[in-house]
Amino acid sequence: MQTAGTSLKQRALRRLVRQAHHPQGVVGWAMGQMFAHRPSNRRRNSWAVSLLDVRPTDRVLEIGFGPGIAIAEFARRATRGHVFGIDHSQAMVRQATRRNAAAVRAHRVHLMRASVEELPSFGDPLDAILAVNSVGFWPDPVARLRELRRLLRPAGRIALVSQPRCPGATRDTTVRAAQELQDLLTQAGFTHFRVETLELDPPVACVLAENPTGTPS
Repeated sequence: MQTAGTSLKQRALRRLVRQAHHPQGVVGWAMGQMFAHRPSNRRRNSWAVSLLDVRPTDRVLEIGFGPGIAIAEFARRATRGHVFGIDHSQAMVRQATRRNAAAVRAHRVHLMRASVEELPSFGDPLDAILAVNSVGFWPDPVARLRELRRLLRPAGRIALVSQPRCPGATRDTTVRAAQELQDLLTQAGFTHFRVETLELDPPVACVLAENPTGTPS
């Protein structure tokens, strides 16, 4: 039987999950600051960016950039390119803009409040796309990935990162999450898969793939 204490804990957990998915207000701002300064989060994001092998002139996009840690790493590498980011949380747009203020002023970083369901225009084709712990929140992820594939140049790269946050998550949980991401990418028409693992607790999986030559069906 569910006790009052258990019910309160469950409601608190649901509120935290909602804030992680869509940070809002003071609590959302504080959560973004926590994510930005947690060493494991910083390590995970820097690692994911490094796997995409970003070149100085690349045009890159991050879906759900949060406090802007990976955006800063992209900007450090794409010194003559453009870094785009979308996030549906205005609190995170403000926080990431502040964190990347110099690159935003130089018009190298472009951060927008938008959702993966209604993508804005990014102009010319992109070279790379990153999404960290966000695909699980997307409605119809295969359709969303097909749309993202249309934005990539032929042989453009995509990296989907998952660090399972469910209670009791283990290495096996991460392996299953990676396979699910690869299955989604396969259905969306991506090819040349590679899976990398970062040894955190629980481990982080990054599934990399390429956009083959041709237009998505």
